[in-house]
Amino acid sequence: MKDLRRIASMVTLLSAFALGACLSAPQSTKPTIVAPQPAPVITPKVQSEQSKALATYYGRVQADLLVQGLLRTDGGGPDTPYTDTMLGRNFEQIAFFDEYSGGGLNAPNGKAGRLKRWEGPVRFNVEFGSGLSANQQARYRTNVLNYAQRLARATGHPIGVSATSANFHVLFMSDDDRDLVQQRVRTLVPRIDPAALRIFGNLPRSIHCLVVAFSGGSGNYSYTTAVALIRAEHPDLMMRSCIHEELAQGLGLANDSPAARPSIFNDDDEFALLTTQDTHLLGMLYDPRMRTGITLDAARPIIRQMARERTGAGL
Repeated sequence: MKDLRRIASMVTLLSAFALGACLSAPQSTKPTIVAPQPAPVITPKVQSEQSKALATYYGRVQADLLVQGLLRTDGGGPDTPYTDTMLGRNFEQIAFFDEYSGGGLNAPNGKAGRLKRWEGPVRFNVEFGSGLSANQQARYRTNVLNYAQRLARATGHPIGVSATSANFHVLFMSDDDRDLVQQRVRTLVPRIDPAALRIFGNLPRSIHCLVVAFSGGSGNYSYTTAVALIRAEHPDLMMRSCIHEELAQGLGLANDSPAARPSIFNDDDEFALLTTQDTHLLGMLYDPRMRTGITLDAARPIIRQMARERTGAGL
C-alpha cells in the first residue's frame, strides 16, 4: 500500500536540492539572509473541482489504510520489538543515507552522507491557504505547537513556535493555492533551486507532503531554514501524519527504511504518528556526542553506544 501514500521530503544543503533525502543540483554558494516575512492575507475562494476530487481521493486512501489496520497511532507495542542492533542500523539508514538523488525522483547512489541537523534553535510557524476552515486552522496550529514541544523533549534541542522569527515554515495549502505556494516559497528562500520550486507548484498526487531544509552554504551541514508543504485536502489523520513525518524529517532524519519498525520513517504506512523508536532516533540525532557533519564511519562507535543505552542492552 505504500504507493497509495507516498510522503516525500526534501532535505537541501544550500548547494543542493533534495527530495526525499538529498538530491544534488547546482545552487548558489552563499545563503541569502531574509528578514521575517509576514504571511500574505488569503482571500477565501470557492474550492475547485480538482481540489474537491483530491479531497475525495485522500479520504478514500485514509479509509482503505484504516481498514487494513494501518495508520496506527499507538506508537508501537509488544508486537513491534526492536533491539539495540536494529535501532543502530535504522539510525544509520535514516540519518546518513538518501531516499532520492539527482535533480528529481531518481534512485539514490547508495553512498552514506554526513550527519545533517540544526545547530541553532528551531522555530516553527504555520500558514494556511484557502482550503481550511477557521476551526481546522486552529486545530492544526495546536497540533504543530504540541508537536514542537514533543520534538523538543525528544531531542533536547531548543524547538518552539514563533510567528515573528520563524525559520521552519509549515504551509497548509491546497491545489488551489499552487501559485501562492510558489510565491511564498520564493519569498522565504530567494535562492531556492528552480527544480525545487517547480515541485512545490506541481506536486504529483502521490506526494502527500514534503519538506525542504537549507544549510548555510556548500560544505555546511547545519540547517538554518526549512519549508514544509502539507496538502489542505487531507483528512484529519493523514494531515496529522504529514505534520509528524515532515517536521521530524526536516530536523535531519531525511530517509526512510523498510526495516524501521515501529516507525513513521517507513513507507509501509503502518504508523501514522511518531513512535517510541522514532523518539530514540531523534534523541540520537541530537545527542551531544554526535557532531554535525560527522561521517558514518566516525559515528558508528557512538551510534552503537547510544543504541545500547536507549534499549538497556547489556545493562
